[in-house]
Amino acid sequence: MTALRAVIFDVDGTLVDSERDGHRVAFNAAFAEAGLPDRWEVQEYGELLKIAGGAQRLAYWFEQHGTATGQARELAQQLHRSKTRIMRQMATDGHIRARPGARELIELLQSRGIRLHVATTGTRAWVEPLLRHAFGDPFDTVTTGTEVPVLKPSPAVYLDVLIQTGLSADQAVAVEDSANGVRAAVAAGLRCVAAQNAYTRADDLSAAVLVADGLDDPELVTWFGDHLV
Repeated sequence: MTALRAVIFDVDGTLVDSERDGHRVAFNAAFAEAGLPDRWEVQEYGELLKIAGGAQRLAYWFEQHGTATGQARELAQQLHRSKTRIMRQMATDGHIRARPGARELIELLQSRGIRLHVATTGTRAWVEPLLRHAFGDPFDTVTTGTEVPVLKPSPAVYLDVLIQTGLSADQAVAVEDSANGVRAAVAAGLRCVAAQNAYTRADDLSAAVLVADGLDDPELVTWFGDHLV
């Protein structure tokens, strides 16, 4: 087996607990700011996560509640801009926390000379302050949906990281939390470790080389320990 040289992390739901207490809160604040009555509760938002992309999620929601397709998409784009601004402020203010075990895993990998990268389809406007506040500056490459706007399960964002870094797929491992993320990583030729969360425990993560119950799961920590050079 080729020696592990790099780990490529997803962000939402993987490195940080951002879906329930980040994005959902920001969406609800954007609804309120626009004077709309819509609100997404915790369980409801979990169901909506099956739709990849925040703007797409909004458009689907509005269409399902009787808004014509064209108007739904226009309203979704408007609301998504507001939501991104709110999410950026939340990230800057430190309201979105690292998942248990995230910092410890990053420190372990750094101590063993493993390069760290990020492949997310989130918007750079909020991804950068979030990562900086939660982790400092451990990542060599941060590729976001601003540069690669094709959503997972497309492998595009992972392929972009591989091109930027000059890594071959067998030299790196992806860390994801969801079915779409695992599919994206595997389609890029990467091994993938899945660290599921409350929203993704029912996802089909079977294509991952390991499915763990979070980044602090001893099985996940042991797996990386066994594969570090």
